[in-house]
Amino acid sequence: MRMCMRKASPHILLSYLAIFSLFFVVVANGGDFNYKEALTKSIIFFEAQRSGKLPSTLRLGWRGDSALDDGKLANVNLVGGYYDAGDNVKFGFPMAFTVTTLSWAAIFYQEELRSSEELQNLQDAIKWGTDYFLKAASRKNRLYVQVGDAVEDHECWIRPENMETRRSVLVVDEKSPASEIAAETSAAMASSSLVFKASDHPYSRSLLNKAKMLFDFAVTFKGSYGGECPFYCSYSGYNDELLWAATWLYIATRRPKYLLYIEEESTSENVKEFSWDLKYAGAQILLSKIYFKGLKSMEKFKNQADSFVCSVLPDSPSRNIYITPGGMIHIRDGGNSQYVTGTALLLSIYSDLLAQFNQNVTCNNQQFYPTHLMAFAKQQMDYLLGENPEGRSYMVGFGKNPPTQAHHRGSSVPKLPENYRVDCGMSFVYWFLKNESNPNLLTGAIVGGPDRNDAFLDRRSQSSMTEPSTYINSLAVGVLAKLAAAHPL
Repeated sequence: MRMCMRKASPHILLSYLAIFSLFFVVVANGGDFNYKEALTKSIIFFEAQRSGKLPSTLRLGWRGDSALDDGKLANVNLVGGYYDAGDNVKFGFPMAFTVTTLSWAAIFYQEELRSSEELQNLQDAIKWGTDYFLKAASRKNRLYVQVGDAVEDHECWIRPENMETRRSVLVVDEKSPASEIAAETSAAMASSSLVFKASDHPYSRSLLNKAKMLFDFAVTFKGSYGGECPFYCSYSGYNDELLWAATWLYIATRRPKYLLYIEEESTSENVKEFSWDLKYAGAQILLSKIYFKGLKSMEKFKNQADSFVCSVLPDSPSRNIYITPGGMIHIRDGGNSQYVTGTALLLSIYSDLLAQFNQNVTCNNQQFYPTHLMAFAKQQMDYLLGENPEGRSYMVGFGKNPPTQAHHRGSSVPKLPENYRVDCGMSFVYWFLKNESNPNLLTGAIVGGPDRNDAFLDRRSQSSMTEPSTYINSLAVGVLAKLAAAHPL
């Protein structure tokens, strides 16, 4: 769990031949990994995070049913959904962002996922989240946003199957609005409706209807929500989520009302990160495609997408993020891998859009081509998979010397009898403080990663380095699918 800290030139043919040659050299000389294996395992991780009644097809034998009474305290069924990270709380805000970004991967890299035989697994992961959100948003202008007492949960180190901590419920409504969470959940439902549109049209329609309802709620009853603080505080406010949701709704419906909102009511800013709290760059890249297809009112968003690229590319004269000596983007401690995978996803998608429409990015008169973007996206993913100063993988169960002590209750506590009586005080002595490998393999989890000096300590107690989260992985899936298709072994 994250604690809050807070146009083509006349010489286009020759240029592109040169760039493609450069790209070939960069890719060929870089570290190629078994990206298909990494992709498969990155999706398996979501099975470890499932809450509720688990299906017999689950690929992790150490997980079992949990939190089967969730919502009971509020007389509502809130069974299902995902635990966000290494704890046993269901936070609606990061869960919704996880579903939105998984859906984006499923939409944009559908053929790559199909060729890797992972499309169905990814759709299953998305549906596990959307089924939950249909319950959480069952009534107009009301959204259940959290299940579990985060403070109590953090005072007990126990697997979810045996937890006895209070499963309190938090809800937002007209009197206590939360535009950030309502809009992000709207984005999740709108994007996922596109995932299921061809295979299950009635389900897709129900998701889209819910997305419209949630967006209206977010816009009509504006307000920021601090109920998930200090764990998920939205320092960026709600304007980024409103733009993000309106963008997905316009893509899903093509209704003028959403385009009008984007053009006349939305707020957008130049940013240098993409994360569960800050969605501007994602929306800007989505809207850039609409600009490339001829809607000139979207030019501002294309320029802002370019600004994001210029902020992160290492050779850009206007770069303003820190890159470690080993080459990793480092924005802040505490789950920094999410900024690595988030940047990689946006650069991967934008590189494809730029190539499709014969565009490039100019940063202070210096031009960068689609291949530059993709080369850096690949380098960031390769860093996490093992090409780094530590010479180790930051994905559990993958590659060389992967993490063995992920900060994760379900992975670090052995299977216990159903009637096991939990001693929360001693639980940290029994399982958290032990300097031993986790008994249950948390397959595919990308942990928080090293610090700004590329140093990493594989200890359960180092949560900023060893805690995984659903949104770190959700941002990695699309890039891994593209790399798996481009570099088959």
